[in-house]
Amino acid sequence: MPNTTTNRAPMTARIRTRAAAVVTAGLCASVALTGAAVAAEGNHTDVFAANTATSVADAVRGQADALNAAADAAKKNADAWVSPIADDYSLSATFGNSGDRWASTHSGQDFAVPTGTEVQAVHAGTVVKAGGNGAGDGPAYGNAIVIKHSDGTFTQYAHLSEVDVKVGQKVSTGDKIALSGNTGNSSGPHLHFEVRTTANYGSAIDPMKFLRDHDADV
Repeated sequence: MPNTTTNRAPMTARIRTRAAAVVTAGLCASVALTGAAVAAEGNHTDVFAANTATSVADAVRGQADALNAAADAAKKNADAWVSPIADDYSLSATFGNSGDRWASTHSGQDFAVPTGTEVQAVHAGTVVKAGGNGAGDGPAYGNAIVIKHSDGTFTQYAHLSEVDVKVGQKVSTGDKIALSGNTGNSSGPHLHFEVRTTANYGSAIDPMKFLRDHDADV
């Protein structure tokens, strides 16, 4: 059964909101302590209070800078493209290969991995197809998933042993979406991966060139 997730506010927005709250709280504390220092003028306490206020303000600024850096890193990750298999794979059949295993030429890139290897979304997007029968593209694909991305491209993941997302679900770059398998017209356990211009079979483009053009490490 697919996993479900609860929609949450974008990570970048949440982190920046937290940073703003930290700054506000810190500045209030700084003002309060500085006021105490002024009120205690003529007493040694004012020096201590003023120094404490400065230290608090500096610490708060440091925390805010760290949170903003984390937000920037999260945005960079969301904008990135990655490999559908994180590591420990071999590239087997490539895009455009011909042979008796395919009706015409091979429409994607195969990642040879054992059954049960985690498959991840190569980019943020929305699941538009998921399930058996190639998720509507035919039994040759076995269990499959298709994700639509914000640039208008689609990615397909096929021959899966397990589908962990459902249609309409939003995913982030690197999210686990499935486990690799050997379902459908498959000569051995692997992930079949495509980049498409539409959600449907017949619109595939060279997936490795696409990922490398988008700086993915594949």
